[in-house]
Amino acid sequence: MNFRFDTKGYRSLLLGCVASLACVTSGWAADRLPPGQAAQAPAVFMPQPMPDRPTAFRSAAGIPGRAFWQNRADYSIHATIQPDTKSLSGQETITYTNNSSDALDVIWLNLEQNEYKPDSRSQYASERFSTPRTDGVQIEKVIVEYKGVKKEITPIISDTRMQLRLPATLRGKGGKLRIHVTWHYVIPGPWGGRTSVTPSKNGDIYEIAQWYPRMAVYDDIRGWDTAPYLTQEFYLEYGNIDYRVTVPWNYTVVGSGTLLNPGAVLTATERQRLSQAAHSDTRVLIRTAQDVTDPTSHRHDHGDMTWHFRMENTRDVAFAASPAFVWDAARMNLPDHGVSKGPHLAMSVYPTEGIGPDGWDRSTEYVKHAIEYFSEQWYPYPWQNAINLGGHGAGMEYPGIVFDGMKDHGPQLFWITTHELGHGWFPMIVGSNERRNAFMDEGFNTFIDAYASDHFNHGEFAPKKDNEFAPLTGIPADDIVPLLRDKDAPPLMVPSDLVQERYRHPVTYFKGAYGLKLLREQIVGPERFDRAFRRYIDVWAYHHPTPSDFFRFMSSETGEDLSWFWRGWYFENRAPDYACTGIHATSDGYRISVQNKGSLPIPVTMLLTYADGSTTRQTIPTETWYQHTAIDLPIKTQGSLRTVTLDPDHAIPDIDRSNNTLHTP
Repeated sequence: MNFRFDTKGYRSLLLGCVASLACVTSGWAADRLPPGQAAQAPAVFMPQPMPDRPTAFRSAAGIPGRAFWQNRADYSIHATIQPDTKSLSGQETITYTNNSSDALDVIWLNLEQNEYKPDSRSQYASERFSTPRTDGVQIEKVIVEYKGVKKEITPIISDTRMQLRLPATLRGKGGKLRIHVTWHYVIPGPWGGRTSVTPSKNGDIYEIAQWYPRMAVYDDIRGWDTAPYLTQEFYLEYGNIDYRVTVPWNYTVVGSGTLLNPGAVLTATERQRLSQAAHSDTRVLIRTAQDVTDPTSHRHDHGDMTWHFRMENTRDVAFAASPAFVWDAARMNLPDHGVSKGPHLAMSVYPTEGIGPDGWDRSTEYVKHAIEYFSEQWYPYPWQNAINLGGHGAGMEYPGIVFDGMKDHGPQLFWITTHELGHGWFPMIVGSNERRNAFMDEGFNTFIDAYASDHFNHGEFAPKKDNEFAPLTGIPADDIVPLLRDKDAPPLMVPSDLVQERYRHPVTYFKGAYGLKLLREQIVGPERFDRAFRRYIDVWAYHHPTPSDFFRFMSSETGEDLSWFWRGWYFENRAPDYACTGIHATSDGYRISVQNKGSLPIPVTMLLTYADGSTTRQTIPTETWYQHTAIDLPIKTQGSLRTVTLDPDHAIPDIDRSNNTLHTP
């Protein structure tokens, strides 16, 4: 094939590109042309650059590239709780593997307990000056072990980060070292920013999280990702975590992973009840309300006991301990592939204050449903147990265990349980960077939660309607409109720490979830979306995808150029607005005039209602608006048309519905 360079054509192309760029820089100018006037290209359709370019590590298809690597952190930890001082002390050994090609001369760890120091950055950034204050974590000793040589070093602590300057450079491509850390801290009181000690009628409840020095992530995006902890969430490496917790004899401990020494800490009765629960689809009480006040219900009657847990392929662990726990469990029926060896148990632990038919009596039913449903719909749950804890009510997730409120009940208990457990998939399995991209955590999870509400018990708690999703009416297309009209609302791509608290749920949770719902139901369809989303989870399980990876993956896997949607819904705050402007009789039917007055051209359904009551539907695709802002649609029919309605089901967030319906003259 021969090509000829046409200077006249090139000049026209160049002028077109300049005009298009002007559209981009002028916001929505190209979207605001007079009705019917053609545009060179509305700004929303311009190519949307991704924050990160494709590399050998991350491909243009949004999957790990041929040179992809990820570092690893394995832990052995022993912690002790001292109830008299409400403190925790611990020793840990971290085995850190540097799989990058870079040699490392320093190591960074996270010390989130320093959030509670009076001068912490989080105290100022979040304006939570009433948060319980402590002296933070006290690092007693740090020893680095490399190539058989141990050396004690002095850490450099900056707010919630700790830097270790290595005595010898850690080689890349598989170099390993061990870090031995000894520490202690005072546990903050009720709330405590997701980790706390909370009083109950029968004793204190310890909810222990962010409790050990944890490796920061070194990745191909930023090198060491050392964003300080400003009360948002986390970004952690994967590995195996073996941990022991020593508590008084009358405490029950539940935690992430599998209990390895049940014979040493549980009575024969408790073990028999657990065995019964492993074969029951309804809850079995492991510790009853009567057991809580009966000293003989424990394995020992004096001294301390050490509970031993292990969790594999995880980014974190958390646990809870108390003398006040009622404990029940039931089996989870999980797929045969991709899960740990059984039995798999859904569990709930809570004080007697939570007991009730509308309360925690149903918690394990909710746990069981959530894990089974998400496993079947998206990706198999990989761990042995899933635990719902009724404590202060932090509403916080950790691998295998979630912290909810002892007084939660009714729909709220179902929604919060399902939401927190849904985090087992995002970000516990798919390890996105919560500290920077909250929508890949809260938004993705709220998306799968909404469908779980529809699925549970024939829609008993449907639709999802809480502070996370469609809070006013349960109809997201209507409830999102005030946010889309709010000129001060931040886009989803704004970094997590820059989102004001008043926008956190409306933007990060609600808009983040509804965007995926629109993509699934209105833009690409459930069949293509579900297959792509499942493969996204599978490809990035136990890895660290970025927003660029997600956007590229979904566009590639669904076969759609979705750059207009990424731009409009994620990088900006655009919204659809359609109007039916005319119905004209023709020789063989009608001509329907439709105007695109908005800036986000989501496909829209047009409902035609005839005089005899019959109806037909037609979808107007996004491509309609590539070069026009108004169209005339020919409708061939022998019937008498009565009404035309755009988006009759309120499936898209049309911000002005006053002109969506038109009647024939």
